[in-house]
Amino acid sequence: MTAPLLAEYRDPETLRRALARVKQDGHRALDAFTPYPLEDLDQELEISPSRIRYAMLAGGLTAAAFALGLQWYSALIAYPLNSGGRPLNSWQVFLLVPFEVGVFAAALCGVIAFLWSCGLPRLHHPLFEIGGFERATQDRFFLLAAAEHDEAAPGLRHVLEAAGAVVVTEVRPP
Repeated sequence: MTAPLLAEYRDPETLRRALARVKQDGHRALDAFTPYPLEDLDQELEISPSRIRYAMLAGGLTAAAFALGLQWYSALIAYPLNSGGRPLNSWQVFLLVPFEVGVFAAALCGVIAFLWSCGLPRLHHPLFEIGGFERATQDRFFLLAAAEHDEAAPGLRHVLEAAGAVVVTEVRPP
């Protein structure tokens, strides 16, 4: 597979037109870099929603169930202390700790899943070597696209330039 191409645009409308042309010609739009969020750009790029919330749910429920089970085991089996004639398995008393542990574990799983999905900690990315890419946080709009086939790579460059790209650069893999 050929290296992806990074195209620089001056305004968001040109970026959207280029994205439509890239998809129309059968190429893949990998990502877009903009100084501010553009409405519905993730749908146009066909980026699926993040699955971090599922990792948080699984981690929080697992930790809460473990904390509840640990309290139940210690109160009923390991150290059954009858205090004031109350039942040993009074679930109302056991709710605070599983809730707190579940919230903490969900937050921790969310941070870990976020770092994993972003590929962090990564100190260097090939896009950082491209001159002018730092303007993606200031006033320029970038589209990262790849050709479906090796023989279609020159056609992708032509599509990006015809759509109004200021500069088209090949991104070298690490």
